[in-house]
Formats: sequence, structure tokens, C-alpha cells
Amino acid sequence: MTLTRRCMRELQMSDEAFPPRAILNRISNAKNDLIGPVEYEKSNLDFFGARVSEVYRLYQRRLKEFDAMDFDDLIGNYVLLLEQNEDVRTDLHERFQHLLIDEYQDTNHAQYILIKLLTGPKGNVTAVGDEDQSIYRFRGADINNILNFERDFPGAQVIKLEQNYRSTGNILDAATGLVSNNIARKGKRLFTDSGVGEPVRIVTCSTDREEAQFVLERILSQQSKYKLSDFAVLFRTNAQSRPFEEELLRANLPYSVVGGVKFYERAEIKDALAYVRLAVRPHDTPSVERVINVPSRGIGDTTLKALDDEAQRANASLWSIIEGPLDFLPPRASRAVKEFREIIHDLQRAATNPLPEFLEYVLLRTGYRRMLQESRDVQDESRLQNIDELLNSAREFIEQNPGASLGDYLDSLTLMTDLDRYESQKGITLMTLHAAKGLEFKVVFLAGMEEGILPHSQSSDENDDIEEERRLCYVGMTRAREQLYCLYALERRVHGQMRDQSASSFIREIPQQVTEEVRLGRFRFGGAPRSSAARAAGDGGPTHNIASFFKNAPVQFDPSAIRAARSEPRAAELKRGARVRHDQFGEGTILTMEGSGPDAKLTVYFDRAGSKKFIAKYAKLTRL
Repeated sequence: MTLTRRCMRELQMSDEAFPPRAILNRISNAKNDLIGPVEYEKSNLDFFGARVSEVYRLYQRRLKEFDAMDFDDLIGNYVLLLEQNEDVRTDLHERFQHLLIDEYQDTNHAQYILIKLLTGPKGNVTAVGDEDQSIYRFRGADINNILNFERDFPGAQVIKLEQNYRSTGNILDAATGLVSNNIARKGKRLFTDSGVGEPVRIVTCSTDREEAQFVLERILSQQSKYKLSDFAVLFRTNAQSRPFEEELLRANLPYSVVGGVKFYERAEIKDALAYVRLAVRPHDTPSVERVINVPSRGIGDTTLKALDDEAQRANASLWSIIEGPLDFLPPRASRAVKEFREIIHDLQRAATNPLPEFLEYVLLRTGYRRMLQESRDVQDESRLQNIDELLNSAREFIEQNPGASLGDYLDSLTLMTDLDRYESQKGITLMTLHAAKGLEFKVVFLAGMEEGILPHSQSSDENDDIEEERRLCYVGMTRAREQLYCLYALERRVHGQMRDQSASSFIREIPQQVTEEVRLGRFRFGGAPRSSAARAAGDGGPTHNIASFFKNAPVQFDPSAIRAARSEPRAAELKRGARVRHDQFGEGTILTMEGSGPDAKLTVYFDRAGSKKFIAKYAKLTRL
């Protein structure tokens, strides 16, 4: 990263317009595909890619000058050496008679070529892997490497290791039933000597808060049977951890976030709360120091030191100096500090507004949300999700504490983080599905099994994307040894607002004979309990079917659409899983379709607006 920043400075490229992490990710991806700077420059590049190409060329030149290689070069240069030197290849073939490879499903293109070069004419290679656990395509892993193993190494013997020593029979059958819907797999039937075990519980919750409360209740009720370290809560994205963290903190239960940072310790959360704190407590010097140049406004270390020195000389707070005359600073630095001062003044004036609206204003006025939205850093999408979760936190606080002030909110967060004093103790594990690979727990809660979360909204309707998400779900399910809970909420806070959610299509793919439904939520229309199968399936479920659901649910109907019906897509073009666009609701996915032809009833999950229901001939949907 240091060298990337140095090259960008040489090329006079802004860190804000071109995040170094995003630049380095592009370079790394190119190297994993064995694409050098020259070949990369000749490829079809967008504006950002063209700037990456400039950095890539200079980056490699500097590495050569320094007699250095980065991590990707260790393989890329080795491949180049073997391709260009037959005597080296021959020497290695004679020296190494057998090649052993683990986690073969996670190999990328560069590693694949290296394996082929090292194997030699004898072809003595043994690879161990599970195509159903290939979940790193975003890092360059190519599942085709393991699927095509017999083609690449003719005569290879395939030995299926199908006995599972971790999970019970019901958990294995549930996971296998799910992943068997994938096309890109060799196929296997796992079995165990651990017995059938408890059924997999499909838990319907009314809200994401109830989801977290249910998890807490199940943990508390089984403490005599299990240690806290036996429990794990798995989720698709880090932003989902907040409700679970808050419930565990209130219950004084120790926990750890594996592969990530606890919610209120995340940099973007600390930044946003620092601005909030300055609106009511501007003399909080640590908060001033934290955000005075976030987003970047040209206040560097030299300026900050000058402010600190003046504060120490005057025996005053940093904010007192910022509020006073700034003639001891150079004109450019003085203007930047005055800009920051005006931002804080605006926040102070806006602090009397309702908490959620004020917090959104903070993100707008400071430019913090825009900074994340415009960034090409792949990590900033996750940071945006965390910021939205903070908005959810603010709305929940006001709902639970009507009339509470901004100071009350800050005090509650301080108290909550003070409760977190169990850092060194072994407790409940919270982690993303990607971080969970290779681990196991006696009790697993797989949270947020909803369309748009798992499978993720950024996964397209391309089969490869959906199959990767299904494998990710399979990995999560098979972390469980004795108990597995698959949870989803009928409503979830998104961008601070409650939004209707639909059960993940993956729930429908779990064999019903190994599941048990736990229904905590209620139908919005009519008040009858909702079952997971009814929410997930377009055809009849064990307790409710889609026809009776439509009797109670309002159908989107636009009489003017009759006149335009001939210009709409034929109903035959609309099918479950198809991506569509609506003028009002944007892009979405057809979740269920009852009947056929122009009178078919559709449930569409829109990326931003949630679930909506239509009659096909009046829907005004455009097939993407």
C-alpha cells in the first residue's frame, strides 16, 4: 500500500478520487490473471482503469528498481521463470516426484498455471478440495479449476470423502438439499454416524430486532447445556452485527467479532459519532482531532500541530482556539479551519431536530456520506452499510425513548460501550459467512436469510453469482454440529426506515422433512401467524398459500396501464427469478409468480423499495 501511495503521488493522483486500496485491488486482480502492465494497458479500460494502468506500470518499475516483489509477484514471476526456462522445469520435475495441493477449489488462474507447470509429464498430483465450498470468486478463485480436474489430468482417480464427522444428519441433509440446486458441482451425498439430531429450525421473526432478541433468548435458555463459546451468529455482511451486539451487551454476555471490528469500534461509526458529539460538546478535543480533516479538507499534521501548540500556550481547548482568530496560521490553512468551524456551527444549529434526521444531516453536511459513495474502494460499500445501521440505531433509540435528547443518545452509547469489558473472555462468536469457513460450533444461528441479503442484492441474476451465494449459505449451515437456526425477518430497518422483507429463496430449497418452523412474526394483513414456507414459496406451503396471501394483500393496480398493455413485455417473458425494472420502484427480482399469462400474480422484490405485488398485465415491468 505504501508503494501504491508513492506511485500515485508521483503521478499527482488524488487519494480521494482514486482510493489506493481500490487501485491495488485492480493491480492484484490483473496479476492473479497473469496480466502484466503492457497487456493491461491494451485491454478495454474505463476512465478509472486507465488511471490504474498508469499506476500499475510505474508500480512495477519501482519494484524492479528496489529489487523487490509483492505477494502476487511471488507466483507470477515464478510462472514466468518456469515458462521461459525448460531446464528449470526439468530440474523441478526430477526433484519433486509428487505435488500435494489443499483447498484446490480456491485456486486462481495464476496458481492453476503454476500447478500445471510444476506437475510435469508424470502427472503425480493430488488435490484435495470441495467445490461446494468455493466462496472466494471475488478474490479471483475459479471453481472451474476443481470441476475440470479430471480433464486437466487425464486418468486421475477421484475419491469422494463423504463421511462427515461434524454435523448431525438433519443438518447435513438440509445443507446438501440446498447446494444440490447448483449446476457447477460434481455431486456427493454426505453421511454421518452422529445420528439424525434435532431438526433445522426455520425461524420467522417480525423484525430484525426480534431476530436478535430470539437469538439471545435461545442462548440464555441453553447456558446449562452449552458454553458461550459453543454459540455462533453468522451473517452475510458485517453491518448486520449491530442488533446482536447490542442485545448481548445489554445482557452482559461476552462476545467477539471474528475477522472484523465491533460495531461501535468501526472507524466510520467513530467518525460519525465524533461529529454528533461536537454538535453538543464542541470542546471534546479527541473528537475535534478525529474529524477535523475527515473528509479531507486540507488540514494536515502541520496545521493541527500549530492549533495544538496554540491551545497549550493559552491553556485552552482545541475548539476554543478554532473559535478565535486564526491569524497565526497561513491563509490557506486558516480558510480550511474556518470551513470546519462553520460545519460544526451548522451542526449545532441543527441539533434541535429529531435525532434520525439530524444524524442524516450530519452525514450530508460534513460530506461523509458523499465521500463513501464516490469512493471506488471496495471496503467503502461495507462502511456505507455500517453508517446506515447507525441511522437504524438512532431511530430505534427514539422509538424506545420518546422525548430523549441528543445528549441522552450519546450517553446511552457511552454506557453500552462501557459494558463491553469482556474482551479477553471466551464468549459468543459473531462473524460473516466468509470468516466462518473452516470453523465449527455446536449451535449456529444463520441470520438474515432474506432476499437481498442472502443471496446478496449485489449478486446479479447470473447463475454463477447465485450459485456462489448458495455455496456461501452451505458453508454457513455446515458450521453447525448439533443445532442450526435459519432466521429471517419480515421487516428490517434499511436506511433508517422499516422495509418489508421476503424470506430467502434458499429457504425453499431446504428439504421440509428435516426442518421445523418457529413463527414469531404475524401477517400484516389479517393477523394470522406467518410461516417461513409461506413467505418463501410461491406455491402452497404447509400452513399458508400464495392465493390466500393475495386475498389480503393489496395488489398494485394502475388503470392507465391498460392503455399501454400492448407495449408491456409479454407475460411469458416474466418468470420467477427474472430481473425487471419499474418506473417508480426501480430494479428488482420476481420472487413468486402465481398462475400464468396476463392475469398472473407477481411478487417482486425491488432493490430499494422492498416487496411489491402486481398483476402481470398491469405491472408496467420491463425485463432487464
